[in-house]
Amino acid sequence: MLDVTRLRVIEAVARHGSVTAAARELHYSQPSVTHHLARLEAETGAQLLQRVGRGIRLTQAGQLLADRAAEILGRIDAVDAELAAHVGLSAGRVRLAGFSSAIGSLIPRAVSALAGSHPGLEIGLTDLHPAEALELLRTGKVDVAVIFRYDETEPEPSGVRLHHLLDDPVYLLSPGREQQLAELRDATWIAGCARCRSHLLSLCAELGYEPNIGYTSDDMVVMQTLVAAGLGVTTMPGLALRAHRADGIFATELPGSRRHVYAATYGEPPDPPATAALVAALTEAAQA
Repeated sequence: MLDVTRLRVIEAVARHGSVTAAARELHYSQPSVTHHLARLEAETGAQLLQRVGRGIRLTQAGQLLADRAAEILGRIDAVDAELAAHVGLSAGRVRLAGFSSAIGSLIPRAVSALAGSHPGLEIGLTDLHPAEALELLRTGKVDVAVIFRYDETEPEPSGVRLHHLLDDPVYLLSPGREQQLAELRDATWIAGCARCRSHLLSLCAELGYEPNIGYTSDDMVVMQTLVAAGLGVTTMPGLALRAHRADGIFATELPGSRRHVYAATYGEPPDPPATAALVAALTEAAQA
């Protein structure tokens, strides 16, 4: 049977790409980490590491084991949180990842309400794009991921359950005056994150052109500043505009264009009590 301590060692080595850094994170000596790795190779019968100059790298078998170790360790950590939650919402923790415009609008209201009703519950929050948040959810490093998707976004990984929060309208941002998407074939565009960029390309393709993307940023303040300076145009969802609105920009709602915002959880229902309480708080905040 694989030893959990040794799984933590190879997972840390895979993340850092270094025995020294892994030892520092785990508070082990470097010889202790090397010993655990050697024992892991003996237990599995597979070569997990290769020497490369003065460093090491994982073999294909080592990378496979490290990936599975991350999932296993995440689930173990999640069990700790679930057991604490079953003792009661007066204790324990719940971990949340979300994207920036949700953190700038609905998430603080939900977290504040949950903290008020369950003051002993520890609530963690990480700012991440949907893809990264879903990966942490899948590996058990967070309990809830607030994500967004468009109609053309690829489906979520198996095991992810989506709880609908709201449909967020998308706006065209332009300087000086209101404009329409069809007018902007020759404009310079400011593209956002991968999912928003994909949606922009889809919108323009429906009108028969490909946008000329001159700038790329996933920072809504930077994007609006560029528009206000007359350097380009962009699209932006309503939550982002609610969180920050720069002077000198015009926002025109794009008919029929929406991004769908969800609270994602993982695994079979029911969710643990603390997770369910957070999802309920997010739902209430979204309705408000």
